Amino acid sequence: MPTSKATLRTCKQGHSYYKTSDCPTCPECEKNKKPEAGFLATLSSPARRALLHYNIDTVKKLADYTEAEILKLHGIGPASLPALQKALKEAGLSFKKV
Repeated sequence: MPTSKATLRTCKQGHSYYKTSDCPTCPECEKNKKPEAGFLATLSSPARRALLHYNIDTVKKLADYTEAEILKLHGIGPASLPALQKALKEAGLSFKKV
């Protein structure tokens, strides 16, 4: 399997970083965006971005979706479900039933 060569990039904020894919996301900018509290803080960056892309920024909004609908979002995988279920349970909510 051929290995990809990392290229040096600079984001709009001036951070320099190396990437092997064409993903334009700056790791430093992403680290600075991570919330310090709330259910979104427990998720990986791709999972958090997926939810925010669909304006799912509260557990109440999360409860409007089924597990299957959330799993279909690009960036959300089975590893994210326990954190989401825990956040819903702590708020007295659950995923929407089919």
